[in-house]
Amino acid sequence: MAVGPTTRRRQLGADLRRLRERQGMTLEEAGARVGVSKATLSRYETKEGSVKWPAVDALCREYGATDEERRALVDLAKGAKIQGWWRSLADPVPESMNLMLTLEDEVVREDHYASVYVPGLLQTRAYAEAVHRASEVQCPEREVQHMVDIRMKRQELLDRADPPHIWSVIDEAALRRRVGGGAIMRDQLRHVLAVAQLPHITVQVLPFAAGAHAAAVGSFVVLRGPVAELDVVYVDLLGGGLFMEKQKELERYRLAFEYLSAQALDLDSSMEIVHRISKELR
Repeated sequence: MAVGPTTRRRQLGADLRRLRERQGMTLEEAGARVGVSKATLSRYETKEGSVKWPAVDALCREYGATDEERRALVDLAKGAKIQGWWRSLADPVPESMNLMLTLEDEVVREDHYASVYVPGLLQTRAYAEAVHRASEVQCPEREVQHMVDIRMKRQELLDRADPPHIWSVIDEAALRRRVGGGAIMRDQLRHVLAVAQLPHITVQVLPFAAGAHAAAVGSFVVLRGPVAELDVVYVDLLGGGLFMEKQKELERYRLAFEYLSAQALDLDSSMEIVHRISKELR
Protein backbone atom coordinates (compact mmCIF):
# COMPACT_ATOMS: atom_id res chain seq x y z
CA MET A 1 0.00 0.00 0.00
CA ALA A 2 1.28 3.47 -0.88
CA VAL A 3 2.23 5.71 2.05
CA GLY A 4 0.00 8.78 1.97
CA PRO A 5 0.51 12.28 3.41
CA THR A 6 -1.14 11.63 6.76
CA THR A 7 0.91 8.52 7.44
CA ARG A 8 4.07 10.41 6.46
CA ARG A 9 3.20 13.18 8.92
CA ARG A 10 2.52 10.74 11.74
CA GLN A 11 5.68 8.75 10.99
CA LEU A 12 7.70 11.98 11.04
CA GLY A 13 6.39 12.90 14.49
CA ALA A 14 7.16 9.45 15.89
CA ASP A 15 10.69 9.46 14.43
CA LEU A 16 11.52 12.95 15.71
CA ARG A 17 10.50 11.95 19.20
CA ARG A 18 12.50 8.72 18.99
CA LEU A 19 15.66 10.57 17.90
CA ARG A 20 15.29 13.20 20.64
CA GLU A 21 14.76 10.63 23.37
CA ARG A 22 17.73 8.64 22.07
CA GLN A 23 19.88 11.71 22.79
CA GLY A 24 18.28 12.23 26.19
CA MET A 25 17.11 15.76 25.36
CA THR A 26 14.03 17.51 26.70
CA LEU A 27 11.71 19.43 24.41
CA GLU A 28 13.05 22.70 25.83
CA GLU A 29 16.67 21.73 25.20
CA ALA A 30 16.07 20.55 21.65
CA GLY A 31 13.92 23.56 20.77
CA ALA A 32 16.49 26.01 22.12
CA ARG A 33 19.23 24.50 19.97
CA VAL A 34 17.34 25.04 16.71
CA GLY A 35 15.40 28.19 17.62
CA VAL A 36 11.86 26.80 17.94
CA SER A 37 9.56 26.87 20.97
CA LYS A 38 8.75 23.90 23.15
CA ALA A 39 5.13 24.14 21.99
CA THR A 40 6.13 24.01 18.32
CA LEU A 41 8.44 21.05 18.83
CA SER A 42 5.75 19.26 20.84
CA ARG A 43 3.34 19.81 17.95
CA TYR A 44 5.89 18.34 15.54
CA GLU A 45 6.18 15.22 17.68
CA THR A 46 2.46 14.80 18.34
CA LYS A 47 1.80 14.67 14.59
CA GLU A 48 -0.38 17.79 14.52
CA GLY A 49 -0.33 20.35 11.73
CA SER A 50 2.34 21.26 9.23
CA VAL A 51 6.11 21.19 9.70
CA LYS A 52 8.97 23.16 8.19
CA TRP A 53 11.55 20.90 6.64
CA PRO A 54 14.56 23.16 7.46
CA ALA A 55 13.64 22.81 11.15
CA VAL A 56 13.46 19.04 10.73
CA ASP A 57 16.87 19.07 9.05
CA ALA A 58 18.34 21.12 11.93
CA LEU A 59 16.77 18.86 14.55
CA CYS A 60 18.19 15.76 12.91
CA ARG A 61 21.68 17.28 12.99
CA GLU A 62 21.32 18.13 16.68
CA TYR A 63 20.05 14.63 17.41
CA GLY A 64 23.07 13.02 15.76
CA ALA A 65 20.98 11.33 13.08
CA THR A 66 22.78 9.63 10.25
CA ASP A 67 22.71 11.27 6.83
CA GLU A 68 20.32 8.55 5.68
CA GLU A 69 17.96 9.17 8.63
CA ARG A 70 18.11 12.94 8.11
CA ARG A 71 17.33 12.75 4.40
CA ALA A 72 14.45 10.36 5.04
CA LEU A 73 12.87 12.65 7.64
CA VAL A 74 13.31 15.75 5.49
CA ASP A 75 11.55 13.92 2.66
CA LEU A 76 8.73 13.02 5.06
CA ALA A 77 8.43 16.68 6.10
CA LYS A 78 8.28 17.85 2.48
CA GLY A 79 5.53 15.35 1.65
CA ALA A 80 3.44 15.63 4.80
CA LYS A 81 0.59 17.80 3.54
CA ILE A 82 -2.78 16.53 4.70
CA GLN A 83 -5.38 16.18 2.01
CA GLY A 84 -8.14 13.78 1.00
CA TRP A 85 -11.20 13.21 -1.16
CA TRP A 86 -13.52 14.40 1.62
CA ARG A 87 -12.02 17.91 1.53
CA SER A 88 -14.03 18.66 -1.60
CA LEU A 89 -17.43 17.76 -0.10
CA ALA A 90 -19.88 20.66 -0.22
CA ASP A 91 -21.30 19.97 3.24
CA PRO A 92 -19.10 20.00 6.36
CA VAL A 93 -17.77 16.77 7.80
CA PRO A 94 -17.94 16.32 11.62
CA GLU A 95 -14.54 16.63 13.26
CA SER A 96 -14.41 13.03 14.50
CA MET A 97 -15.42 11.73 11.07
CA ASN A 98 -12.82 13.96 9.39
CA LEU A 99 -10.07 12.36 11.46
CA MET A 100 -11.45 8.89 10.79
CA LEU A 101 -11.38 9.54 7.04
CA THR A 102 -7.85 10.91 7.26
CA LEU A 103 -6.57 7.84 9.11
CA GLU A 104 -8.63 5.32 7.19
CA ASP A 105 -7.32 6.60 3.88
CA GLU A 106 -3.95 5.03 4.71
CA VAL A 107 -4.50 2.08 7.06
CA VAL A 108 -3.21 -1.38 6.25
CA ARG A 109 -5.68 -3.16 8.53
CA GLU A 110 -8.76 -2.41 10.61
CA ASP A 111 -9.91 -4.53 13.55
CA HIS A 112 -13.59 -3.88 14.32
CA TYR A 113 -15.58 -5.01 17.32
CA ALA A 114 -19.25 -4.23 16.70
CA SER A 115 -21.62 -4.58 19.63
CA VAL A 116 -24.66 -2.60 18.42
CA TYR A 117 -24.61 -2.30 14.63
CA VAL A 118 -22.90 -4.01 11.71
CA PRO A 119 -19.59 -2.17 11.06
CA GLY A 120 -19.98 0.85 8.79
CA LEU A 121 -17.67 -0.52 6.11
CA LEU A 122 -19.97 -3.55 5.74
CA GLN A 123 -23.32 -1.72 5.78
CA THR A 124 -25.80 -1.48 2.94
CA ARG A 125 -27.13 1.98 2.13
CA ALA A 126 -30.63 1.23 3.42
CA TYR A 127 -29.24 -0.11 6.70
CA ALA A 128 -26.92 2.92 7.10
CA GLU A 129 -29.85 5.28 6.51
CA ALA A 130 -31.88 3.53 9.20
CA VAL A 131 -28.97 3.71 11.64
CA HIS A 132 -28.50 7.45 11.11
CA ARG A 133 -32.22 8.19 11.37
CA ALA A 134 -32.38 6.32 14.68
CA SER A 135 -29.19 7.89 16.05
CA GLU A 136 -30.10 11.47 15.10
CA VAL A 137 -33.88 11.64 15.57
CA GLN A 138 -34.04 15.40 14.90
CA CYS A 139 -31.57 15.34 12.03
CA PRO A 140 -32.85 16.74 8.68
CA GLU A 141 -33.13 14.17 5.90
CA ARG A 142 -30.56 16.08 3.81
CA GLU A 143 -27.98 15.66 6.59
CA VAL A 144 -28.82 11.97 6.95
CA GLN A 145 -28.19 11.47 3.23
CA HIS A 146 -24.94 13.46 3.45
CA MET A 147 -23.58 11.23 6.24
CA VAL A 148 -24.70 8.08 4.43
CA ASP A 149 -23.00 9.32 1.25
CA ILE A 150 -19.76 9.63 3.23
CA ARG A 151 -20.16 6.11 4.60
CA MET A 152 -20.74 4.70 1.12
CA LYS A 153 -17.71 6.62 -0.18
CA ARG A 154 -15.61 5.18 2.65
CA GLN A 155 -16.45 1.70 1.45
CA GLU A 156 -14.56 2.32 -1.80
CA LEU A 157 -11.35 1.49 0.06
CA LEU A 158 -12.52 -2.14 -0.04
CA ASP A 159 -12.23 -2.05 -3.84
CA ARG A 160 -8.69 -0.70 -4.02
CA ALA A 161 -6.02 -2.65 -5.85
CA ASP A 162 -4.28 -3.18 -2.50
CA PRO A 163 -7.06 -2.82 0.08
CA PRO A 164 -6.58 -2.95 3.86
CA HIS A 165 -7.58 -6.12 5.66
CA ILE A 166 -10.88 -5.64 7.50
CA TRP A 167 -11.32 -8.00 10.45
CA SER A 168 -14.73 -7.73 12.09
CA VAL A 169 -15.96 -9.44 15.23
CA ILE A 170 -19.71 -8.80 15.33
CA ASP A 171 -21.74 -9.44 18.46
CA GLU A 172 -24.79 -11.64 17.88
CA ALA A 173 -26.92 -8.81 19.27
CA ALA A 174 -25.95 -6.58 16.32
CA LEU A 175 -27.08 -9.29 13.90
CA ARG A 176 -30.43 -9.83 15.62
CA ARG A 177 -31.28 -6.15 16.10
CA ARG A 178 -33.84 -5.37 13.36
CA VAL A 179 -32.56 -2.11 11.98
CA GLY A 180 -35.01 -0.64 9.45
CA GLY A 181 -37.32 -3.65 9.50
CA GLY A 182 -37.14 -7.26 8.37
CA ALA A 183 -36.47 -6.70 4.66
CA ILE A 184 -33.65 -4.19 5.21
CA MET A 185 -32.08 -6.39 7.88
CA ARG A 186 -32.31 -9.48 5.70
CA ASP A 187 -30.55 -7.66 2.85
CA GLN A 188 -27.91 -6.45 5.28
CA LEU A 189 -27.14 -9.94 6.53
CA ARG A 190 -26.95 -11.24 2.98
CA HIS A 191 -24.50 -8.46 2.23
CA VAL A 192 -22.34 -9.53 5.18
CA LEU A 193 -22.35 -13.09 3.83
CA ALA A 194 -21.26 -11.82 0.41
CA VAL A 195 -18.43 -9.51 1.48
CA ALA A 196 -17.11 -12.10 3.92
CA GLN A 197 -16.11 -14.15 0.88
CA LEU A 198 -13.59 -11.51 -0.16
CA PRO A 199 -9.98 -12.41 0.70
CA HIS A 200 -9.34 -9.14 2.57
CA ILE A 201 -12.44 -9.30 4.76
CA THR A 202 -12.74 -11.55 7.81
CA VAL A 203 -16.03 -11.79 9.70
CA GLN A 204 -16.52 -13.60 12.99
CA VAL A 205 -19.61 -13.71 15.18
CA LEU A 206 -19.42 -13.44 18.95
CA PRO A 207 -22.44 -15.54 20.04
CA PHE A 208 -24.56 -14.98 23.12
CA ALA A 209 -23.30 -18.35 24.32
CA ALA A 210 -19.80 -16.88 24.71
CA GLY A 211 -21.06 -15.09 27.82
CA ALA A 212 -19.05 -12.24 29.38
CA HIS A 213 -16.19 -10.99 27.25
CA ALA A 214 -13.32 -8.51 26.98
CA ALA A 215 -15.22 -5.55 25.50
CA ALA A 216 -18.58 -5.40 27.24
CA VAL A 217 -18.32 -1.57 27.28
CA GLY A 218 -18.99 -1.13 23.56
CA SER A 219 -17.78 -1.01 19.99
CA PHE A 220 -14.28 0.02 18.92
CA VAL A 221 -11.92 -0.04 15.94
CA VAL A 222 -8.14 -0.51 15.92
CA LEU A 223 -6.83 1.35 12.88
CA ARG A 224 -3.47 -0.21 12.09
CA GLY A 225 -0.78 1.75 10.28
CA PRO A 226 2.27 0.49 8.35
CA VAL A 227 4.09 0.19 11.71
CA ALA A 228 2.60 -0.48 15.16
CA GLU A 229 3.52 2.95 16.54
CA LEU A 230 1.11 4.52 14.04
CA ASP A 231 -1.90 2.53 15.26
CA VAL A 232 -4.94 4.44 16.56
CA VAL A 233 -8.00 3.22 18.47
CA TYR A 234 -11.44 4.69 17.79
CA VAL A 235 -14.22 4.23 20.36
CA ASP A 236 -17.85 5.08 19.65
CA LEU A 237 -19.43 7.70 21.89
CA LEU A 238 -22.84 9.35 21.86
CA GLY A 239 -22.64 12.17 19.31
CA GLY A 240 -19.13 11.37 18.10
CA GLY A 241 -16.13 9.28 18.95
CA LEU A 242 -12.84 9.19 20.84
CA PHE A 243 -9.42 8.55 19.29
CA MET A 244 -6.59 7.11 21.39
CA GLU A 245 -2.96 6.46 20.53
CA LYS A 246 -1.08 6.17 23.83
CA GLN A 247 0.85 2.92 24.07
CA LYS A 248 -1.04 1.55 27.09
CA GLU A 249 -4.38 2.30 25.44
CA LEU A 250 -3.33 0.65 22.20
CA GLU A 251 -2.09 -2.44 24.02
CA ARG A 252 -5.35 -2.72 25.97
CA TYR A 253 -7.51 -2.62 22.86
CA ARG A 254 -5.24 -4.83 20.75
CA LEU A 255 -5.37 -7.44 23.50
CA ALA A 256 -9.14 -7.06 23.86
CA PHE A 257 -9.56 -7.70 20.14
CA GLU A 258 -7.36 -10.79 20.34
CA TYR A 259 -9.53 -12.14 23.18
CA LEU A 260 -12.73 -11.32 21.29
CA SER A 261 -11.50 -13.07 18.17
CA ALA A 262 -10.55 -16.12 20.24
CA GLN A 263 -13.99 -16.22 21.91
CA ALA A 264 -15.86 -15.71 18.63
CA LEU A 265 -16.98 -18.51 16.33
CA ASP A 266 -14.68 -19.70 13.56
CA LEU A 267 -15.27 -18.40 10.04
CA ASP A 268 -17.52 -21.21 8.82
CA SER A 269 -19.61 -21.29 12.00
CA SER A 270 -19.92 -17.51 11.86
CA MET A 271 -21.34 -17.65 8.35
CA GLU A 272 -23.74 -20.36 9.42
CA ILE A 273 -25.22 -18.24 12.20
CA VAL A 274 -25.51 -15.17 9.94
CA HIS A 275 -27.30 -17.30 7.38
CA ARG A 276 -29.60 -18.79 10.03
CA ILE A 277 -30.56 -15.39 11.43
CA SER A 278 -31.26 -14.06 7.93
CA LYS A 279 -33.61 -16.98 7.27
CA GLU A 280 -35.54 -16.19 10.45
CA LEU A 281 -36.40 -12.68 9.27
CA ARG A 282 -39.83 -11.99 7.82
